[in-house]
Amino acid sequence: MHILVIGGSGFIGPFVVRRLLALGHEVAVLHRGHAATPAGATAILGDRRELMPARAAELRQFGAEVVIDLIISSAADAANLLATFLGSARRTVVASSMDVYRAAGILHGTEPGKLQPLPLTEDSELRIRPLYAPERLKIMQSLFAWVDEQYDKVPAEKIIMSEPELPGTVLRLPAVYGPGDPLHRLWPVLKRIDDGRRAIILPADLAAWRWSRGYVENIAEAFVLAATNEAAAGRIYNVCEPHACSSLEWAQQIAAATGWQGEIVCLPPERTPAHLKLAGNTAQDWVASSQRIRRELGYRETVALDEAMRRTVAWERANPPTMSIFMFDYEIEDKALREAHGSSKAAN
Repeated sequence: MHILVIGGSGFIGPFVVRRLLALGHEVAVLHRGHAATPAGATAILGDRRELMPARAAELRQFGAEVVIDLIISSAADAANLLATFLGSARRTVVASSMDVYRAAGILHGTEPGKLQPLPLTEDSELRIRPLYAPERLKIMQSLFAWVDEQYDKVPAEKIIMSEPELPGTVLRLPAVYGPGDPLHRLWPVLKRIDDGRRAIILPADLAAWRWSRGYVENIAEAFVLAATNEAAAGRIYNVCEPHACSSLEWAQQIAAATGWQGEIVCLPPERTPAHLKLAGNTAQDWVASSQRIRRELGYRETVALDEAMRRTVAWERANPPTMSIFMFDYEIEDKALREAHGSSKAAN
């Protein structure tokens, strides 16, 4: 098939493109030229917000049967996609997020009401209110150039799924980690390990909090399956690992991948340094089920968890972030550890 990948030179895109090429498909990549096009793919330089009308003729000339859009941010982006490819492509496959669920709003404190039942399925309740405040959006925009001021995947999904003449497939993604991760999700633990810390602090509520995750190459496989399987037309899928590990389990997995022999110390929130706390209602886990895509499309992880961790640790060490959203204050952390140790001795 002829498949166009919008955003194919970013985090997930190169893995999608290389896999499609390996399967014998003709692939074009629309990107802004800041990174190399994967070998074997056709490069189309441009910004995805220029799709219609500026680039429509050029993009249609490639003859894409399926368009994969990895960088839809808002309803405007979704409408632009449909306007550009309606009447030429047969299907679209777009990247969404599990932040569409009401559970995300409960966690972040933007939605009222009780905790949402788990696991989240594709039929779980969606958010009503925007999730991210303007200041948080600015941080996201500094890390992801495709995020716009109207970022919200909920209305974007509705538009994509509304056009029967250009059937859409929506993949709701978890916390994606792996080589190329702009958020450096392993960094808070890995840096402390590599800095020689003998103990790492987690607040007890965060230690127990669970979040669905997925390794980038495995997530890319889901896009390949959705693009090449007609059964995916008109469907919405969660994509994530079968087990949503807690923050404590996540730290333990990183420790195992590095051979670190230190101690993970779980402290009561009131004894935990402020920079280590997670804002929000950690009673609301962010756990989804990926059974639908496994059942309907035969999705399976192609890279095992231990190998995924090994590859990610190696990449993180070779590519430390130049800007980090995480804070490291070892003087304050040591003070909290000494106080916890003193309290433990006194209790004994």
